[in-house]
Amino acid sequence: MNNISMIIEAVGYIGSILVVVSMLMSSVIRIRIVNTIGSGIFAVYALIIKSYPTALMNLCLVAINIYNLRKLMKKEQSFEIADGNINDSMLSYMINYYYNDIMKYFPKFKNDIMNQDLVYIVYCKGCPVGVMIGKNIGDNTAKISLDYSIPTYRDCSVGKYLFSKLTEKGINKVVFMEEDSEVHKDYLCKMGFIKEKDKYVKIL
Repeated sequence: MNNISMIIEAVGYIGSILVVVSMLMSSVIRIRIVNTIGSGIFAVYALIIKSYPTALMNLCLVAINIYNLRKLMKKEQSFEIADGNINDSMLSYMINYYYNDIMKYFPKFKNDIMNQDLVYIVYCKGCPVGVMIGKNIGDNTAKISLDYSIPTYRDCSVGKYLFSKLTEKGINKVVFMEEDSEVHKDYLCKMGFIKEKDKYVKIL
């Protein structure tokens, strides 16, 4: 096998591996993105080896993924926010169902839940996809102890949508304490939080 043949085979393997890896992801957007790349690479491989039915199938997958990605990117328009309370049955269901995942990102949350007085649940087409729990500490400021999106919607701007709606709830500033933020500090920076001494702060 000459070098060109080896390169062509490598292209086919890379495309196949990316398609398989995409199926192992929990985030819908990541699945679509990686699957699109993998299908595109495999379509090129199929064209090179003149396997036109395989190329056509993968090009169709690319088109389908792009179409669905555009829909997912617009999903913020279908989000809705609802007030809850700490004894809300929907809140209890979400926390219990995603408990292990929540504890990975908010390990101290369970120790302070009953002291919280702000609860907002984000829905998409009637299904709960995110929740924020915190405490009003005065001056239109909320100290947040939980800002969680379910894995499938973790890249779908649930947090961005929620923060955009908090001013309607009379909240102009949100705070995460540094000791509660170590695992998700990259997320906080992405959301526009600024580090101030022992906390992260976002002005809405």
